[in-house]
Amino acid sequence: MRRRVLALTGVLALLLSPVVPAAADTTVTNGCVDSVPEPGTTTPVRICYTLFRPATATRQHTVPLIFHSHGWGGSRTTDPAAFKAWLDAGFGVLSFDQRSFGQSTGVAHVMNPDYEGRDVVKLADLVAGLDWVTQQRPGDPLIGAIGGSYGGGYQFAGAFTELRDRGATRFDALAPEITWWDLKQSLAPQEAARTMWLSILFAGGGTHLPPAVSKAFVALIATGAWPTGKAGRDLTAFFAHNGPAWHVSQGRKLDIPVLFGQGISDNLFNLNQGLMNFDHALTSRARARSIFVGYNGGHTLPAVVPPGYATAGDPCSIALGSPNFAGLSLRFMQQQLLHQRTGLTGFGTYHLSTAAGRCLTQRSLTPNKTYKLGKIVTPTGIGLPVNLPIAKGPITVAGTPTVTANVYTVIPQSAAYFALSVGKNPLTAKVVQNNTMPLREKHTARGVRRTFELPAIAVDVPAGQNLYLTVAPVADMYAGQRGPLPGAMMLKDGTLNVHQVR
Repeated sequence: MRRRVLALTGVLALLLSPVVPAAADTTVTNGCVDSVPEPGTTTPVRICYTLFRPATATRQHTVPLIFHSHGWGGSRTTDPAAFKAWLDAGFGVLSFDQRSFGQSTGVAHVMNPDYEGRDVVKLADLVAGLDWVTQQRPGDPLIGAIGGSYGGGYQFAGAFTELRDRGATRFDALAPEITWWDLKQSLAPQEAARTMWLSILFAGGGTHLPPAVSKAFVALIATGAWPTGKAGRDLTAFFAHNGPAWHVSQGRKLDIPVLFGQGISDNLFNLNQGLMNFDHALTSRARARSIFVGYNGGHTLPAVVPPGYATAGDPCSIALGSPNFAGLSLRFMQQQLLHQRTGLTGFGTYHLSTAAGRCLTQRSLTPNKTYKLGKIVTPTGIGLPVNLPIAKGPITVAGTPTVTANVYTVIPQSAAYFALSVGKNPLTAKVVQNNTMPLREKHTARGVRRTFELPAIAVDVPAGQNLYLTVAPVADMYAGQRGPLPGAMMLKDGTLNVHQVR
């Protein structure tokens, strides 16, 4: 997406445009704050925003404020009609342009805490000075946050950066959608590039990246594998701190309630990423006050090789009493920030849409069933998928399956792609919720013991159909990801571990 140019005279940072009356007497204010300069420079980066103040908000009657931001390649929302439900419910809203997008300046560091994280902190400082926003104590405004994908990433970047730098975050509740736990792992699990999605992401915002990273990103797309040498080191260093996984590795966890929305048929930031956030990014106390909703949607491309399926929809938001995740987010914030009784339940629990579109609720997704696998042999680089029978229906499986096996390969850089599938027979089996995950061996393997994740799912296998383990030599999401020559991979003495609903 082309950046829109900001036409200004003089310095914009910290200056506000004239106040404009809006729908339902909402007051709209546009402005920018100064934030951290780019490396090697001293000029502050401008982070631009639009602030929506509801008519009910005054110095005497303060309101909580909701942060909002856009997805990758987008820009902030300036139309108050987009936030009517929030404004009518008694919230203020601040929508902002991420660093390098919209009217904000700088370069995209993709949620690095030292850049995008501190941008969010600067905006929280701004909100702390607004006399119509509820202040819990001096400098500590009552705030929540919403947004999806890149607009979910800023929520974790801001909250964790404050936790790192201040010892606590001023965010009181979050509602991130379809975002990541570990960015490198999402873009290239086991360093096997999701080239279909990376091409789309680069087209939408690749020019906003630092030049060296942009060049390495192109190499990643072109080869399908993580670059070697300096380009690979640059890319690894660039993504090292850009997600909750790094903060948790440093001993940090958020102690605030979070409503998670994750796309189970999302084949960029898949369900595995969302479950890792719910299971590891929060304290146990915060998790008990949080809700996890998985729906069939998000960053979705149809799986053709190997063929997959999913029924689009969000039955779990409906089961929890809201028409969609946006409505659920509003109720969640009303309960957490306004302390209203909304009737919302399901805290501390996983609510997952099955591939056929029903809502499955579970208190735990810990694997509780092990299936032995026979010897598995698949070509790599070229060939057809193999569907190995696992169990007969009716059964229900949910969560993150894992395979443990001894792995043998013929040549280096061999990869195969794994998933669970459902069908009446091996010829009709289709991958559950359109997701595959790779097993990639950089070097020739001779009986190396591996444990690796399959795509997290939720599926009812009806009577008359079977659950299969699909092993494919190629997968469309990883187009171009192959060894230098066609080869073969063999797995021996393997087991499949799943959470089977009882």
